[in-house]
Amino acid sequence: MTLLRSAPGGRDHVAVNVDAVTEAGLDPSSKRGARLSAGVRAPRARRSRVARLGPPAALLLVVLGVWQLVSSSLSNGQQFLLPPPWDVLTKGLLAQQAYSAILPAFGRTTELALEGLGVAVVFGFTTGAVLFRFRWLERAAYPYLVAIQAIPVLAVAPLMAVAFGYSFFAKGVIVVVIAFFPIPTSLLLGLKSVDPGLVDLFQLHKVPWTTQFRKLALPASLPQLFTGLRISAGLAVIGAIVGEQFFQSGAPGLGMLLLQYLDNVDYNRLYGCIIVSSALGIVIYTLFNGLSRRLLGAWHESSHIPDHNGARPSGRARERSSNASTPA
Repeated sequence: MTLLRSAPGGRDHVAVNVDAVTEAGLDPSSKRGARLSAGVRAPRARRSRVARLGPPAALLLVVLGVWQLVSSSLSNGQQFLLPPPWDVLTKGLLAQQAYSAILPAFGRTTELALEGLGVAVVFGFTTGAVLFRFRWLERAAYPYLVAIQAIPVLAVAPLMAVAFGYSFFAKGVIVVVIAFFPIPTSLLLGLKSVDPGLVDLFQLHKVPWTTQFRKLALPASLPQLFTGLRISAGLAVIGAIVGEQFFQSGAPGLGMLLLQYLDNVDYNRLYGCIIVSSALGIVIYTLFNGLSRRLLGAWHESSHIPDHNGARPSGRARERSSNASTPA
């Protein structure tokens, strides 16, 4: 059981593990008891970090081991197709000529992906909200949204080149088209999943639609919306690289470097560029994931960390824990 005691000055609270302190024969309200409780919590926090970071690290080691094994099994004439991980790291990423070309390209691709993603978020959110407000418009427009998503981007890229030229704006349009679709669809799914009883309650009190949307529908749709945003984060990076590879204009980004290294048969830098591109997608995904946890962590089930058995605490269990942690 955990209690909160006031620190000197009465402003802060210190969590006290009552069971551990009592077994040691100490008063939980004493300073020594609080220090012992903190010592009990520290190993648990370390175990939690190990449980969270250990599996991805172990899987990475397995992938690197398989990569090294497959690379070493290739003949000398084929090993360039899959160079060893160490060569990719030293020659494709850490070499001066490699990172001096990749880092500026990484910045340009990041700018293109973020700007295109920002426009896609604005248009996607607006589209989802309008379709939710006017259901007849949703029935009319939704099939065309699906059709737009199904069109191969490379098939319409020449039309964009004719309309907008081989410019940064044309590349941004590619990003918007690719990253747009998951946002309105996930938002619509969330807006439609509101508890009907709460909707009836708002309508019973004749609450305006804008207030219902702002205080009921939108908060309830945030988990699904952030799912769409995380998907669009990866798609934005893909769109940026595809746009750079098709238009091939301006200062080179990661997409242009990929083509250059492929033409030069420089597979060490090619794999290094692929790794950096993947890292960019992971970073944007992590940003949205962190924002989701910050906004939803206080109330939504999906943001609670599983316990050591892999099960998420139930609502009643969290309520009991909250009640037990409330200062008297």
